[in-house]
Amino acid sequence: MTTEGTDLSTRVVLTEVRKEYVTSDETVVALSSTSLTFEPEEFVCVVGPSGCGKTTLLQMLAGFQTPTEGTVMVGNTHIKGPDPDRGVVFQHSNLYPWLSVRGNVEFGLKMRGVSRRERADEAERMLELVGLEQYGNRKPYELSGGQQQRCQIARVLITDPRIILMDEPFGALDAMTRERLQLELLELWRERRKTVFFVTHSVEEAIFLGTRVIVMGARPGRVIYDRKVWFKKGSYRSTDTEIRSTPEFVAMRDEVAAKIYEAQGLIGATVALH
Repeated sequence: MTTEGTDLSTRVVLTEVRKEYVTSDETVVALSSTSLTFEPEEFVCVVGPSGCGKTTLLQMLAGFQTPTEGTVMVGNTHIKGPDPDRGVVFQHSNLYPWLSVRGNVEFGLKMRGVSRRERADEAERMLELVGLEQYGNRKPYELSGGQQQRCQIARVLITDPRIILMDEPFGALDAMTRERLQLELLELWRERRKTVFFVTHSVEEAIFLGTRVIVMGARPGRVIYDRKVWFKKGSYRSTDTEIRSTPEFVAMRDEVAAKIYEAQGLIGATVALH
């Protein structure tokens, strides 16, 4: 989803990336040789069954793991470890329980040596952005699951990363909270136009959020489907969820689900789409 003037230094390129794990009795191929390019400002959603390499791929993009073979690059730079330019939001909150919500949000700026006043001002702005401006003095355990995820997102956004990696961030939430945070995340992406790599088990979530959907098959992990979300979503805002019931949305949902069924040998079976 590139436009004229886009900073191509945020383009992500994986070239023949392969990841193996050696166990006590075998070598497991978590990801077979894979080449992908993620353009700046894309919202890439990756879906597939457990064990298909989704999280492995995200962890290599984050720099938490290194590929057994191949290269992972952002712009002209090889990913060799974690970097503040790549913010990560996990499924389960990893907020510091001894810090307030505000303290958690401004922690990254504190580690960078930003002045107390500047980071406090920026934290207030981030809390307002994610709807937590009234909760800054609370501790994380005093927040609901959805509020904790908002706090995680604010903590990532405050450092202004070029790329945001999200590993099933809404997977542990109830259906209503999950849908509300999907809407809020989509609105944040529209405002900030970050490159997002989003791992999920939900076909519907992937299509609703993404500008591009990738399906991975397991054993070994590999890409079996990679398509742009072809129907127009620009006219829909965060207050409008009618897109989920449009023929175009339903058609793509069924197409993506069919690819997952095929990969699992489940043609004709019923599995959850949500």
